[in-house]
This record gives sequence, structure tokens and C-alpha cells, in this order.
Amino acid sequence: MRHAVYAPTFNDYGEPARLVALAEAAERAGWDGFFIWDHLALEPGGRLDLVDATVMLGALAQATRRLRLGAMITPLARRRPWKFAKEMATLDRLSGGRMVVGVGLGEPAPLEFEAFGEDGSARGRASRLDEGLQIFDRLVRGEQVDHQGAHYQLREAALAPRATQQPRMPIWVAASLPAEAGLRRAVRWDGVFPVRVPQAVLDGAPVTALDWRDWWLTPAELGVLAARLAAMRGGLAGFDLLASGRLADAPRAAAAATLAAFAAAGATWYCEWVDEAAGTFDQTLAGIERGPPR
Repeated sequence: MRHAVYAPTFNDYGEPARLVALAEAAERAGWDGFFIWDHLALEPGGRLDLVDATVMLGALAQATRRLRLGAMITPLARRRPWKFAKEMATLDRLSGGRMVVGVGLGEPAPLEFEAFGEDGSARGRASRLDEGLQIFDRLVRGEQVDHQGAHYQLREAALAPRATQQPRMPIWVAASLPAEAGLRRAVRWDGVFPVRVPQAVLDGAPVTALDWRDWWLTPAELGVLAARLAAMRGGLAGFDLLASGRLADAPRAAAAATLAAFAAAGATWYCEWVDEAAGTFDQTLAGIERGPPR
């Protein structure tokens, strides 16, 4: 199992230089990946400063040499698939083949879609995501694409150069349990980033008002999910399953035991969620500098 830092792009981390510093520290300390959030707005009226994920990944690619990099997750429904393919291929070449592409529906829909005049319905976002992924997959492989779909029409479209990774970089799909759609989508690609949506959110509470610990699966829950995914795919060979948590500040022995349980449950990656609250950067940096509690 590999270990990644999962950092927000706002509050203390809405300053690009700080995210670069955190990634450099993670690489020195032996982490395997550095993933960031991808949002336009998380509060009404744009009150929260958010840096652009794609631009930020370019800076991280230049500042590191070994870490796997990616945004978890990019709402592909609000991106043009061909522009996203060009960006990811360029980033993959810039990083020397270290990019992972994370995709999902994107939340919160009222702020990230409807505020800009776009369809924020779950059905509409899902339809554009699935069609967009088909186009993205072919373009980053260097294929010529003729496509007439519900949302996109391409004629003899092709992009060059191709990504460094062949046939393309891995694609991980978000799954918001207990809904099944994300799992069904993920098994068609290369990995899944699962979270459990708390009942309060399902009842209408704002996402940002909740404790993220309520969203993380336990090792036992992840093990059940791994068995379901294996049945859906006919095995998990070549498929990544991500575990989530916050262990950098926990006692090392307890943290190591939790990581061992995740690995035994079938996780291929553990993502250390950075505390997104304002005023946490120094504590986060110190925790990341201690390295993953293997």
C-alpha cells in the first residue's frame, strides 16, 4: 500500500507557495503521492479563496521528482473533455509520467454549476461525465476521434503529443456511498476513491458544515467494499482502492496498526486528509515531515 497527502486548495492552502512547500516536504519524508482538491467555489458569493487545481499541479510537477500527483476529484462535467485531455497530457509529460486523473460528478452543484448557468442536476452531470470520459480516454491515447453524442460532437479530432504514460495515465473515479452509481462507473476504469456521505448531507445539510471523519470508511467497511468491487470486476488486479483518514498526528503505533488494517482490507493507497481549517499549516507541515506511519 502506498501513502499520499491529500491537501485542500483553500484557507491556509489557498496560497500556491504553501502547497508547493507541503509537497516538497512530503517527497523528502517518503510519501508516495500528493493529491489536491479541485473546486471553483465552496461557499456562496466566492468568499473562500481557492487556487486553480490544474495550474497548481503544474507547479507541483516542477517542484517534485518522485511523487504521484493528481486532483481528487475533477468534475469533468464542467470541463471540455478535449481541453482537459490536453492539460493532463501536458502535465504528465511535465511530471515525467506521474499524473493520476481523478474524476467525479462534482459538489456542491449549486455553487460550481448552477451559479455559472450550467446544468447541476445529478443526472446531467453523470451523463456528461460518462460521455466526457470516453472522449478523454481516446484523446490522451493519441487516437483520432469521431464522436456524435448527447453533449459533445467531434469530427476527426486528435491531440498531440500523447501523455508520457502508455497507453494513458490511470483514471480513478469518486464513489459517494451509499449510492451505487460511482462504483458502477469506477469498475470500468482504473480505481475508486470512496467516501461515505453522512445522513445529514443526504438530508440537506451543507457539506462544509460537517466533520470529514464522518466521510471516511473504516478498514472493515473498506474490506466489504473491496469484496463487492472484486465481484463486480471479476477481481481487483490492476485496480486501485483508496483508503482515507487523518493519522499524521496520531500515536505512531496506533496509526501504523490502522494502516496495516487498511492494507489487509485491500487498499492500494492511503490518503492522509489535511486539516482544511484556517491556522493549521504549521501543524500539518510538521505531521507530514514525520512521514507516513508505516
